[in-house]
Amino acid sequence: MQQFDAIRPYYDAEINEAIHKVVNHPMMKALMNFSFPELDDDVWKEQLKKTHSIRDFQCNFIYASVQKVLEKSSDGLTTSGFEKLEKNTAYLFISNHRDIILDTSLLNACLFDHGLVMTASAIGDNLVKKSFLLILAKLNRNFLVQRGLTPREMLQSSKLLAEYIAQLLLRENRSVWIAQREGRTKDGNDATNPGVLKMLAMGSNENNLPDYFKKVKIVPVSISYEYDPTDALKMPQLMAEANDEVYIKEKNEDFMTLLSGIIGQKKRIHIHVGDVLDAELDRIEAEFDNNNKQIQALAQAIDDSILQSYKLWPTNFIAYDLLHKTDKYASLYTENEKSLFERRLELKINTCNEVMVESFLNMYANPVINKSKYCNVI
Repeated sequence: MQQFDAIRPYYDAEINEAIHKVVNHPMMKALMNFSFPELDDDVWKEQLKKTHSIRDFQCNFIYASVQKVLEKSSDGLTTSGFEKLEKNTAYLFISNHRDIILDTSLLNACLFDHGLVMTASAIGDNLVKKSFLLILAKLNRNFLVQRGLTPREMLQSSKLLAEYIAQLLLRENRSVWIAQREGRTKDGNDATNPGVLKMLAMGSNENNLPDYFKKVKIVPVSISYEYDPTDALKMPQLMAEANDEVYIKEKNEDFMTLLSGIIGQKKRIHIHVGDVLDAELDRIEAEFDNNNKQIQALAQAIDDSILQSYKLWPTNFIAYDLLHKTDKYASLYTENEKSLFERRLELKINTCNEVMVESFLNMYANPVINKSKYCNVI
């Protein structure tokens, strides 16, 4: 098992030692004071020092942090589909991706509430450069996706990652969360990168890809926020792309995005878990005998599930109408909701820049366009 040491989270036997390394860190104090404002520092420190498993750390500390984030920066979380999942069963959750930390934290809180197996979750190693964040990620059962590699290194890293995910799902009965593509969706267009599925396929010892993907029980996940707490932070990259420029991140950009996602206003949030893609894989196997075509078809099946199940909010319809200068969806929002959204637009970005305004509105409007391809959204 040492082959996975570079990317795996802590084993339970390593948890207590790791906690002792960070229990007095100022960021741990900030996290615990936020999560347990009524407790003296000595109390939570004592409890932390008695923690000897990832599950205990997640259930006793991270779960409370997630609830506090929801209380302070949202109007609540709703869910659908969890009742179809079976207890004591590992699933491969492939999700659209909006927020670095919250997407997985909220999913795990929902799995915990429903008595289901919580996930080990993929996180880019670029997000945990600071030693405290790396320790916290490993305490929270995150495994690392290595970034910035040469093509040769990338191939080796992808194979290692695929084998580790297979190990978790098929031998440890541990669910896994992975985003449908590298990085968060910036423009509201959720699409599965077939490269992610090709990487996952590298964990298979079988010739028949649909059989392997059936074994790992793929469940598409659709998460939507009424307000994206990092919407304005996505603008510089979108502007660079609009101008055909190479985008270079600021030094602390990932960390600021991480922080903004946690404390920024989200209003309502919805998570839907789809059906296990069994019937779709049977159809794909019957229709295609070529691995590449099977992977393309599976990516489309995941997209179909995520986009059809995406919860649209008044903000999505307002953005669509503003962008297209129409009142097509005016019955789905109030004048007050529209005023609040327009006010957010004015506060967050330079409204004199037409390209920036269009990019901001597209971020919220594209889910309406994408979902309307499947059903009437009114």
